[in-house]
Amino acid sequence: MFLGRSLRPAGDVSRGLTVRTVAAGAVLALIVGGAFAVLLASIADLRDVRLREQRSAAVLTMANRLERLIIDMEAGQRGFALTDQEAFLQPWHEAIAAFPGQASTLERLVADTPAQRARARTITAAGTSYLNDYSVPLVEAIRRDPARARTAEIAEGKRRVDAMRADFDALVAAALSMARTEQQRSDAAAHRASAVGVSGLIASVALIGAYSGYLTRAVVVPVRRVAGATRRLADGDLQARVSERGAGEVGVLERGFNTMAVTLARQQEELAASRSRIVTSADQARRRIERDLHDGIQQRLVSLVLEVRATQAGLPPDRHELAEPLDRLAEGLGEAVDELREISRGIHPAILSEAGLGPALKTLARRSAVPVELELDVPGRLPEPVEVAAYYVVSESLTNTAKHAHATTVTVRAHLADGMLRLQVGDDGVGGASTGEGSGLLGLADRVEALSGTIALVSPPGQGTTLSAELPVDGG
Repeated sequence: MFLGRSLRPAGDVSRGLTVRTVAAGAVLALIVGGAFAVLLASIADLRDVRLREQRSAAVLTMANRLERLIIDMEAGQRGFALTDQEAFLQPWHEAIAAFPGQASTLERLVADTPAQRARARTITAAGTSYLNDYSVPLVEAIRRDPARARTAEIAEGKRRVDAMRADFDALVAAALSMARTEQQRSDAAAHRASAVGVSGLIASVALIGAYSGYLTRAVVVPVRRVAGATRRLADGDLQARVSERGAGEVGVLERGFNTMAVTLARQQEELAASRSRIVTSADQARRRIERDLHDGIQQRLVSLVLEVRATQAGLPPDRHELAEPLDRLAEGLGEAVDELREISRGIHPAILSEAGLGPALKTLARRSAVPVELELDVPGRLPEPVEVAAYYVVSESLTNTAKHAHATTVTVRAHLADGMLRLQVGDDGVGGASTGEGSGLLGLADRVEALSGTIALVSPPGQGTTLSAELPVDGG
C-alpha cells in the first residue's frame, strides 16, 4: 500500500474518462446513424420517383399503341372500302382484338392520377364507340352496298379519329409533363442523397478525427509519459515524475505513479541510511576491537615477553635446565604477539587511521603476493567512511587475485576528481569471477552502495578481471 497523497475516490473516476468516452461514442453513433437514416430515406424517395417515372414512360408507350391501333383500324377499313378486298381487314381485325385489353392496361397505369384516369376513360369510351358504333357497322355496310357506304365513311370516320387523336395528344402531353416532373424529382432526390452522403461522410470523418485527437491527447500521450517515466524509474531514476493533468482514470494513474515514485525514493533513502548506519557501526566495532586488542591483550603479551626475558636473564648460571623452556616460552609469546598484530591489522588497519588512504594502499601493495602496479592521485585525507570502503575494495580484490586469478601482475588505480573517488583493480589472470552468493564482492557492493557509490565487475573468461568502484566524496 502506498503512503502519502490519497488518490481520487472511485466515484470521481467513474464519472471521468469513461463518461467522456461513452458520450463521444454516442455522439458519433448519432451522427453516423442520422446520416445513414437520411441517406436511406433519400434512396427510398429516389426509388419511388424512378417507379413513377417508369410508369409515365409506360403510359406514353401504351397511349402510342392505342393510337396506332385506331390508325390501323382506320387504314384497314379505308383500304377495304376502296378495294373490296378482305385482305385489307387483317390489321383491322387485330386492332379490334387488341384494343380492349390495351385500353384496360392504360386505365390501370393512370388509376392513381385523376386527370389522366379521366382522359384514359374518355379515350376508351371513344375507341369503343368508334369500334361498335362506327367501324364494325361500316364494314358490314360496305360488304352489303359498297358504293353507298364509301360516301358515309369519309366524313364520319375522319371526325371520330381526329377527336380521339386530340384526346391522345392531351394524354401524351400530360404524361410527358409528368415524366419531366418525375425526372426533376429524381434528379433532386439523387442530388439530395449525394449531398447527405457526402455531408455525413465528412461529419463522420471529422468527428472520428476529433475523437482520435481527444483520445491521443487525453489517453495516449499521458500513458506514454507514464510509460517513459516508468522506464526511467526501472533504470534507477527515482526522481522521475509525471504531470498530473490527466482526466479520470489517466489522472489516477499519474497520481498513483508519482505516489509510488515518492514512496520508492523515500524507502531507498531509508535503506541507504540504514545500510550506512550498519557499515559505520561495523567499522566502529572493528576499530574498537582493534583498539582493545592493541591496548589490552597485545600490550599484556608484550609485557609477558619482557618479563620472561628478564627472568631468563636473571637465572643463576647453574640453572641451565630452565633457560631453554623460558626461551621457547618467550618465542611462543612473540609469535602470539605477531599473530595478534596481523589479526588486529585485518580488523582495522591502524595505518589507515593514522596516515590515510594513500599510505594504506601502498602497504597493501607491498604485502600482496602478486606484484602490484600502483597509480595514486589522492591528495590529502578523505572522509573516514570513504577511506575505509576504498581500502577494503582494494584489499578484497588483491586477496581474490592471489587466491583465484593465477595472475602475474595487478594494477591498482585511485583517482580523485569532481568530488568522486574512482578505484580500479585489474589483473591479467584467468577471469571468470562473479558476484554470486557467498562471494566477498557482495559485502563490498553493500559497503559501496551504502555510501551511494557504484561498483562493477568485468571478468570475461581468459581475459583477466577488472573491478571498478566510484565513491562520492562530500567535501573531498
